[in-house]
Amino acid sequence: MPSIDVVLDLSAEACLAHYEGRVGQVMAYSLDGRRVMFPAEALRRVVARDGVHGTFRLFFTPEGRFQSIAPLQRDV
Repeated sequence: MPSIDVVLDLSAEACLAHYEGRVGQVMAYSLDGRRVMFPAEALRRVVARDGVHGTFRLFFTPEGRFQSIAPLQRDV
């Protein structure tokens, strides 16, 4: 299963826009500089009280569709 590591730094307010459905996709850059888009609903699995901050691994199907997200480390 292909994966890409990204750093996310989203405030609680930005996550709320995603959560409420006002924003459907999240755009981030991978650690190697590629632009990555994935469904905003994925943030629900990793959002904390202060937003989403840290390094995450995004998993995709062989066809390139988003499958899951997992935290690698949280920035403090």
